[in-house]
Amino acid sequence: MTAIIMDVVMLSACSGATEDDGASKDERETKNNLKKEVTIGKQIWMTKNLDVTTFRNGDSIPAAKTNEEWVKAGKNKQPVWCYFDNNLKNAAKYGKLYNWYAVSDPRGLAPKGYRVASDADWVELENYLDSDVGIKMKSTDGWFQKRESFIFKYLFSRHRRKATGTNSSGFTGLPGGLRMNFGTFDLKSKYGFWWCSSEIDSSKANCRTLCYEFGALVRYFFNKGEGLSVRCLRD
Repeated sequence: MTAIIMDVVMLSACSGATEDDGASKDERETKNNLKKEVTIGKQIWMTKNLDVTTFRNGDSIPAAKTNEEWVKAGKNKQPVWCYFDNNLKNAAKYGKLYNWYAVSDPRGLAPKGYRVASDADWVELENYLDSDVGIKMKSTDGWFQKRESFIFKYLFSRHRRKATGTNSSGFTGLPGGLRMNFGTFDLKSKYGFWWCSSEIDSSKANCRTLCYEFGALVRYFFNKGEGLSVRCLRD
């Protein structure tokens, strides 16, 4: 399957000015998120993790820069975001991590015309890509490469090759890691986690996971106070 990738935001220059001149912060963020999309089957997905600091209505989403702020937001069931390791350098590649209360906030986390992927959306994507779905979704770089003994490579190299991402779908799944509900960051370069808009119960919600070791897209769940990446698709 050949993915159709298209630019939907074109920046033009004229005497040093761009179409962003005079635009609000949330408008600029939305344009940055919508620069590229990919059509996979009947769905149109963003090719980047969400990276906004405002809800659709323009209200600010609080940022948590300390473990205490992150834990407090989860306990109070309040929306919050952060960069992995609270490091701005991680933003351009991995986007932001959000707790599920930001995902489910009625003000809308996804930009206008888009939605946060539901459990059903992920199922449709997986069914379309069929076999080796995770391999087709993973980016071709950025994933942890395990150092292995010669014997291990000889015996299991075929399986290791099968776990390497080809990104043939164009989804560009990155290993952005997560933030635990108690504030600790972990698993960047090894795992990518994306919230579903679908909850399981009052404390847990569904997610999808890609791993450096396996070629599958795994359905899992996390505490709503934890921080995962978010991927949107068109309504």
